[in-house]
Amino acid sequence: MPDASVALNYQFVRFLAAGGFAAACNYGSRFLFSLWLGYELSIVLAYLVGMTVAFLLMRAYVFDATGKALAPQVAKFVAVNLLAVLQTLVISVVLARWVLPALGVVRHGEAIAHLVGVLVPVLTSYAGHRLATFR
Repeated sequence: MPDASVALNYQFVRFLAAGGFAAACNYGSRFLFSLWLGYELSIVLAYLVGMTVAFLLMRAYVFDATGKALAPQVAKFVAVNLLAVLQTLVISVVLARWVLPALGVVRHGEAIAHLVGVLVPVLTSYAGHRLATFR
């Protein structure tokens, strides 16, 4: 029987893979949304795309929670991700509007800022989903 820490590590690796794919969907869709919408709204809509992909993958492949009630999982998933989207938005905007320009980074500043903003909530999201969403 595998050690609990090995199982937890394997689960975290699956979380990173599913989350990485969802983050790519998030990040890529932001560029599409930005063709028609402002930066901030594009970030939020892209986050919704990534969040939908993440929920479907994590429910089925990371936390093996497909046999449990869907509605409570969705509600908890959204609650955990509200914190994460706020983290993403604040970090992306602060970096793009103030930090990167102050460092002389002008070219691709919004793309760099959004990438950092998407990556930051990885640990808080994993903890929230493991301890609350898919329990």
